[in-house]
Amino acid sequence: MVRGSQKSRTFRRIHVKTPKTTKLVYAKRSHKKAHCAQCGQVLPGVATGAKSLLMKMSKTERRPERPYAGQLCSKCMRAKIKAAIKN
Repeated sequence: MVRGSQKSRTFRRIHVKTPKTTKLVYAKRSHKKAHCAQCGQVLPGVATGAKSLLMKMSKTERRPERPYAGQLCSKCMRAKIKAAIKN
């Protein structure tokens, strides 16, 4: 019987072949990289990992020091600031 904590889709279900039967192994999902909110490009300089590990890092280690850091890539950030200045 499966433990109650493993019933959620938080865990990946992996079928592992053993000599007798195929077993179901529950593994944690990998952490995705941060993406730009406008263009979808992977954000460089933004740390990925478990929440417990990220909270141990300092704020400057987690993301770059600039406006819209961790949300927009530098190209989209420049475009948004230029558009705000024009209006």
